[in-house]
Amino acid sequence: MITKPNNNAPLRSHTVNTPGTYSPDIPVPAAKRVFGGRDLFSLWFSLGIGLMVLQTGALLAPGLGMSASMLAIVLGTLIGVLLLAAVGVIGSDTGLSAMAALKLSLGTKGATVPAILNLLQLVGWGSFEIIVMRDAASLLAAGAFAEGSIWTSPLLWTLLFGGLATLLAVSGPLAFVRQILRKWGIWLLLAACAWLTWNLFAKADLAALWARAGDGSMPFAVGFDIAIAMPLSWLPLIADYSRFGKGATGVFGGTVLGFFIGNFWLMTLGVAYTLAFAPSGEANALLLALAGAGMGIPLLLILLDESENAFADIHSAAVSSGILLKTKVEHLALVIGVICTLIACFAPLAQYQNFLLLIGSVFAPLFGVVLVDHFILRRRREGAATVGLRGMTLLAWLGGIATYHMLANLYPDVGATLPALVVAGALHWVLSHIQGHPQPDISPS
Repeated sequence: MITKPNNNAPLRSHTVNTPGTYSPDIPVPAAKRVFGGRDLFSLWFSLGIGLMVLQTGALLAPGLGMSASMLAIVLGTLIGVLLLAAVGVIGSDTGLSAMAALKLSLGTKGATVPAILNLLQLVGWGSFEIIVMRDAASLLAAGAFAEGSIWTSPLLWTLLFGGLATLLAVSGPLAFVRQILRKWGIWLLLAACAWLTWNLFAKADLAALWARAGDGSMPFAVGFDIAIAMPLSWLPLIADYSRFGKGATGVFGGTVLGFFIGNFWLMTLGVAYTLAFAPSGEANALLLALAGAGMGIPLLLILLDESENAFADIHSAAVSSGILLKTKVEHLALVIGVICTLIACFAPLAQYQNFLLLIGSVFAPLFGVVLVDHFILRRRREGAATVGLRGMTLLAWLGGIATYHMLANLYPDVGATLPALVVAGALHWVLSHIQGHPQPDISPS
């Protein structure tokens, strides 16, 4: 039985104020839940910003144009971030990491599968983040230094950004958010976004930009699906940070405001800069256009902020593997950071990206099940982490995955992410009432 900690009980050794020493599957004591709304706003504003967000906006621009892109971004980000924040509340309610909290819905053995899949996808995405930073830094350095200079070496930038992300992951979320983001990081990011916005207003014809229609190569539903996928991609990670939240209100509000503002702002800038200054839509053209604003300083700050996304991938990968290996999170973060850096240095990732997208398709329906289980069936009450598998829960999850791939393959213009989440949650509600809640275990004999 997982119970909330007793505030009057003496704290055990795992609760010392060193973030990496918190066991992923033991609730964080109430006295150590220190994140308020401002902390969560700073974290999720930062994670909503990045080069990949700008490039996602560039992906929407040609097909949808300015106004339709903004509508897709507003709707997709708003719905996605409300779901994301609701999953964050599960972390603050239970004090458990994201994968440990899944044991309440899937059972101890059932939660092993998403933990393994989450570890695989996070190692991959952590490597991709390092590659994105490396390529952007190499491109900018090529314009500032002579050919053959050490500063134009992709290997150097790979090692620098990989080392920075690993260092942040080893330090843990408490030190990172409170000592870096909240004190000065958030202000630098706000200044960078404001400067890029001012540059756009000063140099672009805004009326013509707004009237710019898309070429029809991307249906609106697909643009919406891309926009909603940005916040939903963080579903398997958010409880790793919201478990340190003081209360549900601060977690929910800070997450919604922080991620929505950051993600909407940067993705919209990606659309606008592409249409105004980089009509070819190529990533390098967009980066060069952004580099022309403020001598490249705002883009440099966003580039450095990308290391925070890699930090989140590496830290949460360590938390997921901590569930499986029962090893200290900071030690696992060091190992995983090295692995991500080596992959970024040597591995060909062109085909691996498709594998990562395939793995990612399982998590939207999974958290449809988890949201229904926590908020509707259990009504945010404490639950039991069962030893075996919860068969009907797994069946609902598989139904959501099947819905996702059916829609993605047969009706690609409809969008698959949100329908899969809704279908999985509805199936879980129906099956739970047919069988009776709570569900019996399916434990190996």
